[in-house]
Amino acid sequence: MLQELTIDNLAIIDHLSLEFDDHMTVLTGETGAGKSIIIDAVSLLAGGRGSQEFIRKGEEKLSLQGQFEIPKLPGYVAQLDELGISHDDGALIISREIHRSGRNTIRVNGTLVNAATLKQLGSGLVDIQGQNEHQLLLRPEAHLGMLDQFANAKVQPLLASYQEQYQEYRRLEAAVNQKKANEQQWAQRLDMLRYQVKEIGDADLRADEEDELIAERERLEHFQQIATTLQQVVGVLNDDEEAPVLDQVATIMNAAQEIAPFDPEYDDLAQSLSDAYYSLQDVANQAGHQLDSLEFDEERLATINARLATIADLEHKYGESLADVLAYYDQIKEELTDMEAAADSGSDLEERLNAVQADLLNQGNALSQVRQTAARKLAKQVHTQLKELYMDKAVFEVNFAKTKKPVFSATGIDQVEFYIQTNPGEAMGPLARIASGGELSRVMLALKTIFAQGEGVTSIIFDEVDTGVSGRVAQAIADKIRLIAEGSQVLCITHLPQVAAVAQHHLLIQKRVHDQRTTTSVTPLNTNQRVEELARMLAGDTITKLAREHASELLTMAKQKAQD
Repeated sequence: MLQELTIDNLAIIDHLSLEFDDHMTVLTGETGAGKSIIIDAVSLLAGGRGSQEFIRKGEEKLSLQGQFEIPKLPGYVAQLDELGISHDDGALIISREIHRSGRNTIRVNGTLVNAATLKQLGSGLVDIQGQNEHQLLLRPEAHLGMLDQFANAKVQPLLASYQEQYQEYRRLEAAVNQKKANEQQWAQRLDMLRYQVKEIGDADLRADEEDELIAERERLEHFQQIATTLQQVVGVLNDDEEAPVLDQVATIMNAAQEIAPFDPEYDDLAQSLSDAYYSLQDVANQAGHQLDSLEFDEERLATINARLATIADLEHKYGESLADVLAYYDQIKEELTDMEAAADSGSDLEERLNAVQADLLNQGNALSQVRQTAARKLAKQVHTQLKELYMDKAVFEVNFAKTKKPVFSATGIDQVEFYIQTNPGEAMGPLARIASGGELSRVMLALKTIFAQGEGVTSIIFDEVDTGVSGRVAQAIADKIRLIAEGSQVLCITHLPQVAAVAQHHLLIQKRVHDQRTTTSVTPLNTNQRVEELARMLAGDTITKLAREHASELLTMAKQKAQD
């Protein structure tokens, strides 16, 4: 749930600070007042792509901060722990700055993170449904993911197991194909891998070895400087024939202790001198011990330089860093193992591939069965939702493409596309080709109503998803969004009074020009103010008594529905 939002220098917003409540909050106002800019701010805090174009004209940076309640999603807290992000108070404070210089600074509860991490965390915080969100329905390749989202609990364990086996299948398939493609290249590759594995293995590298060697070399190469400095420390503090510093400090310390009884400030002075004396004495002892243990080993320096030269040579050949070399070593060892096994018995490699493929097919079929069961359940629920959205004659189904032989992919063996029949007597066909824009919006809202029950995302934002509808359809959409808001926080931008009326909270977004600069303000509306705003949405600039009565009636009806 989004609790607080602060915006500085985003587009036409110079400064804005908002608090949000649970259930449904509606944002209304004239076109261009800045409603969508507020949604852009939330999107940026959830990992949306940032750009210098967002920065208010004349400013050097934009700043955003949002406070979110941590969602109760499986694994979300563990993810925060893995990233080292504290979360003791159950809240996430996300801040983001975008500078004209291109610098992008992101913090989550004070911990610096990158944009990819923020996007990963933000996916569990906010779900933004824009007016073009139905475009997702126009992409058949996205439909399988939506089906899997619906059947998440049953699909995910099977899909995870399938994908693990699929990786093994692809690895073995590549090995077999590579061997068949060119036996000579195969042999050359095998020889090269043996040489590289031996060269890196013989070096017996350790992950942190290079840094340790460089540090030790620095000490040996600067031996004279270190020894001279330590001797100076010991000499000045203890061994100066004329006046060692410690002796001088001891003298004034004793003198100060004699006058300490005469005034508390003298006593503080004496104590400070005493502390300084014993601190310097510790420094002298420490420097003396370090000087006694210091020794120059020219042979060790030569050994270190030779070892670092070996590491540098391997880094030049196999990676930019020692970590890269070790990662490459692990990779080629595994490849060499497979290739040597194949070299001993090519048929054995193909037998392994066939066995893995057979197992993969079994897992793919099991996954497909679960999906087909879920598809029938989803279709039934979509029908129910569409009926409530005045598409009661529509028929929705999840179509599974038929193929002569299974085609393995990372998502399974299924090719899925949503089909619809919008009117009786018409042909059933792909949703993306048959449905109109208004129908797509209603199908999207039907799916979102179904998905919202199990997603666990704390905030859902609808950005003018009701564009292009009116009348009873508008009221049905309003009721559907209100239903979603019973289980999730919903922020909704709308131009429909029917939708605005069902919200528990209403924010009016207005644009003003002051000193030739445009700014945006946000005003929480009370009941009387809501009547005026709804009347404006109904009647336009000239608000009539009838428009006010109609607006008041909308609010009364919405309140009654909520109670029912």
